[in-house]
Amino acid sequence: MAVSDPTPTQLTVDRGARELEVRFDDGASFRIAFELLRVYSPSAEVRGHGPGQETLQTGKRAVQIDALDPVGNYAVQPRFSDGHDTGIYTWAYLYELGADQQRLWRDYERRLAEAGRGRDDPMPAPQRAGHGAHHG
Repeated sequence: MAVSDPTPTQLTVDRGARELEVRFDDGASFRIAFELLRVYSPSAEVRGHGPGQETLQTGKRAVQIDALDPVGNYAVQPRFSDGHDTGIYTWAYLYELGADQQRLWRDYERRLAEAGRGRDDPMPAPQRAGHGAHHG
């Protein structure tokens, strides 16, 4: 019998603490900061379309989750107060974010330092893509 991925039994949006509380059926429970969820959004906008194409997210410390929409029986899609709403967070990804929070924060702070950016810096204006670009 295959072991299935842990499934959330409870998702609580705590706007006061700016944390998503997730309890899983294997007994694990995590409180994940909205900022961490936003910075590590699985969307193409943040992740890019390949290694090295990630967009470093800044100025997200005060971001809120305005809504948490279910996606089938396997994920949720948060709507963040900064307008970002394209990230689909699978149960496995939420579990990974919760379990690896310390490493993820360290990695985020390292990437900020390498870029000479601060956690609270505003995001730079989006770069306009060239009109001649094509996907192949």
